[in-house]
Amino acid sequence: MTGLPPALIAPLPRRVLAMVLAGILASGAARAADPLAAHLPQRLQGAQCGGNAPPDPRLESLRAADPNDPHINITSNSGEMGQEGDATLHGDITVRMGQRLLTGDEAQIDAEKRNVAVQGSVEYLDPQLHVRGADGSFHGRASGEVTGAQFELIEHSVRGSAADAKLHDNGVIDLTKVSYTSCPPGNQDWQLRAEQISLDQNSKVGTGRNVRLDFKGVPLFYTPWISFPIGEERKSGLLFPTIGTSGKTGFQLAVPWYWNIAPNLDATFTGRYFGTRGLRIDPEFRYLTEDSRGDLSGEYLAHDKQTGDVRGLAQWTHVTLFDPGTRLFIDAANVSDNNYFEDFGVGFEGTSITFLNRLLELRHDSEHWTLTARTQDYQVLDTAITAADRPYTILPALGATGQWRELPGGLSASLLADAINFRRELGPEGVRLDAQPGLEWRAERHGAFLAAGAAYSYTQYWLTGTGNGETSPSRGAPILSVDSGFVLEREAGQGQRVQTLEPRMLYVYVPYRQQDSLPVFDTALPDLSLVQLFRTNRYVGEDRLGDANQMSVGLTTRLLDAGRGHQFLSATLGQAFYFEQPRVKLPSEPAPLRSTSDMIAELELSAFKNWNAKLGLQWNPNQSQTEQAEVFVQYQPAADQVVNVGYRFRRDLLEQFDVSTAWPIFRQWRGYARWIYSTQEHKTLDEFVGIEYSACCWALRLVTRHYVSSRTGATDTSIGVQLELKGLSNVGVDTQTFLREAIRGYSPLPSAPRP
Repeated sequence: MTGLPPALIAPLPRRVLAMVLAGILASGAARAADPLAAHLPQRLQGAQCGGNAPPDPRLESLRAADPNDPHINITSNSGEMGQEGDATLHGDITVRMGQRLLTGDEAQIDAEKRNVAVQGSVEYLDPQLHVRGADGSFHGRASGEVTGAQFELIEHSVRGSAADAKLHDNGVIDLTKVSYTSCPPGNQDWQLRAEQISLDQNSKVGTGRNVRLDFKGVPLFYTPWISFPIGEERKSGLLFPTIGTSGKTGFQLAVPWYWNIAPNLDATFTGRYFGTRGLRIDPEFRYLTEDSRGDLSGEYLAHDKQTGDVRGLAQWTHVTLFDPGTRLFIDAANVSDNNYFEDFGVGFEGTSITFLNRLLELRHDSEHWTLTARTQDYQVLDTAITAADRPYTILPALGATGQWRELPGGLSASLLADAINFRRELGPEGVRLDAQPGLEWRAERHGAFLAAGAAYSYTQYWLTGTGNGETSPSRGAPILSVDSGFVLEREAGQGQRVQTLEPRMLYVYVPYRQQDSLPVFDTALPDLSLVQLFRTNRYVGEDRLGDANQMSVGLTTRLLDAGRGHQFLSATLGQAFYFEQPRVKLPSEPAPLRSTSDMIAELELSAFKNWNAKLGLQWNPNQSQTEQAEVFVQYQPAADQVVNVGYRFRRDLLEQFDVSTAWPIFRQWRGYARWIYSTQEHKTLDEFVGIEYSACCWALRLVTRHYVSSRTGATDTSIGVQLELKGLSNVGVDTQTFLREAIRGYSPLPSAPRP
């Protein structure tokens, strides 16, 4: 057994808010890990409004000391010592024991009881805690008391005051009449007050009584008793609620309860109330063992107030490593009805889900072989997809891939084979067996390569449901190819840059085989790209083997940093030339009547004076028209300052503009926006506008969003408000997570307001 690592503990897209004290102060609980780490206070998180405070120079010496050193070292300007070892010290008193330091103006030492009483400007310092007060005492090895205390939790850069601070030798700190904030001195915009707080630094657990949170003098939260973890430890209990609103579901309130079952097991149960739908229960269970990890989650609405139905979603992801080369993977989901995501999803990307995948795969890798066994099914949610167009169920699929490289004479050998059983209610069903042994010779020298390959592709079917068609058709054909290319380099920019010229040519010959009688189980014609241009089969899937007598030609040029090899610019052109017109096609594919393929062009500019750009183009020279295009331009002078402009085009399918930005407006103000517009549909698909005000120790964000929420084109509007108390918690909808996902390249930084 082992503890849950951050990568596993990260929750599914679910907003978890926690109050922070000495790391995290949650209303009864906290889930440690990456999302919560974002809320952990950095060194005052710029709360000084001018950067991080420098560390106390005495801490380095204290951390290097032996914490169990029993010796006490005392210095002062003057003092008197009695016969029993008692002493009275005056001026600049310093008492040092191990990793603890106590200073003051006056001190009385009781040698028998090993006590030190200090008066006047008392200061206590250890690697975790810094306390100042009017007077105090130091008992034995590790206990003490300071009255009128001002304290700072060093690792988390938060400060506060207490009428009395008691330091116990068992690692417990008791504070009475406590106030706490991460705001700089003189600023009390937010403040946590408690009658009493006890921090156990060994168990990493704290408790508080009569706790109240104030923001700008307005109470936001109160509880008569609270238990919370210190640092990143997980603890069972309630997490802070999230609130929001949506046009489809009305007012939303979610209250999560976290259960820390064991170091490798935890669960979260969230009660989520929708004003127009009712109460939904969202459980999530996560586990980790030496060999496995997984996440089982669900959403359950017992009675939808609008439809009167039971509605829900179940999801399970699981991985088991039986040994370093053998893995079991499960990814499965099921939803109660076809409209579930349209009613409860957020954003058009979350409400237009067409399929839910159910996959179970077992894989074994050895030196030369990769063996797989899988079953796969889909839940189809889009009712517009006819039964004849729905994907097949795979039950099962067995695959084997063999590779033998560095054989004598520059040869390598390969074998690709699989047997798949396809099932569906409508259309032909059956088993497809495919095998493709191959042999390749390759030579590389002085930046050039030449490769010649030969393979034989054989496919056999055993079918039912074909009507009067053949029940055991087959197909076999050789695949011959010659691939060559080289790289030329020259200096550019006075030797600081290197420019390359990289031509490549691939000749492929595959004789024509009549395949119109073969079924189409999982085969499609993918979009033309540079990768597709240099494949030996223009189809993806084994139901069609494209005939070919063609030459693919590509030319790439790059501009690189001569010292680091960093790429500034890359440009590529490619096209295929047909010596014979291809004849094989899919049932819905038009017959190709051309001597050349479309031309492919790609241009990529990387980090040139804060600019990034990418261009992709598919040009039809016969029709003198663009078939596909994608343009993306980004200006990003800083991680939290970015402007993106994108354009996507596919003939007769879509044409969209996508513009987004996150940018400072004035001093403490920042704006966010995104707009996705379809010129083909003449409508906005998604748009949001947000604004943020960031002070020294708090920030307020407001985001309003309007988006297409269903496949029929219906729209929805939502509003999210987030109050972030830096060094404490977020209250409201977690808009930062949404902004990071929606604005490409945006990464918020904890920073002070700009001057």
